[in-house]
Amino acid sequence: MLEGKLALVTGSTSGIGLGIARALARQRANLVLNGFGEPAEIERLRGELAASFGVEVSYEGADLSKPAEIEAMFARIAARGAAVDILVNNAGIQHVAPVERFPTERWDAVIAINLSAAFHATRCALPAMQQRNWGRIVNIASTHGLVASVEKSAYVAAKHGIVGLTKVVALENARTGITCNAICPGWVLTPLVQKQIDARAAQSGQTVEQAKIALVSEKQPSHEFVTPEQLGELTVFLCSPAAGQVRGAAWAMDGGWTAQ
Repeated sequence: MLEGKLALVTGSTSGIGLGIARALARQRANLVLNGFGEPAEIERLRGELAASFGVEVSYEGADLSKPAEIEAMFARIAARGAAVDILVNNAGIQHVAPVERFPTERWDAVIAINLSAAFHATRCALPAMQQRNWGRIVNIASTHGLVASVEKSAYVAAKHGIVGLTKVVALENARTGITCNAICPGWVLTPLVQKQIDARAAQSGQTVEQAKIALVSEKQPSHEFVTPEQLGELTVFLCSPAAGQVRGAAWAMDGGWTAQ
């Protein structure tokens, strides 16, 4: 369905971003990966995706906290005679602390990666999309773009901002072939979340399975985690012709969290 399209997925060297990249490659989209990690592991991943799905896969190591590096990444893509058809703004970081004790440098970092980077990538991607009158922008927000939790002020502020940015981009391009939507995942079982589960089990004396159920059941009535594969398939749908009139949506995939 997406053969010949070029998809840039930020934060795609692991977790949610990697799941989305795999789903897009399965639909024959060429990929630009972006994220941190060991160079040898990233190269192994790049080669594995290319071989498994028969698509072109490149890697860009731009630091998304720096607008100049985002601009340079898009310039390098253009220099190769390519342009981004599908932009998935997924990269994110987290810090937990009460507002009065929240380190200002961590606030700035969370806002830079989780919100400002999506703005800068979007503004760089839009001109070529507008020229071709086709594009898909998918912003990975969070349930925290719809509701709040304590001690996550920067993350909640950034994710609410992502939902607002999504709506503005959708409206500004409403009469074009470009759509912009947000996905709002609840708890997703990524390697980072697994570390939280392991730590919880060690502290509480629970088994890892008990700690997993305890964590997810605090928020998600389904008592089940969202998977990167499910998020990937929803992203594929939002890139499909069937979703041509899904514009400015904030689509919850959260096991019922925000239905309560």
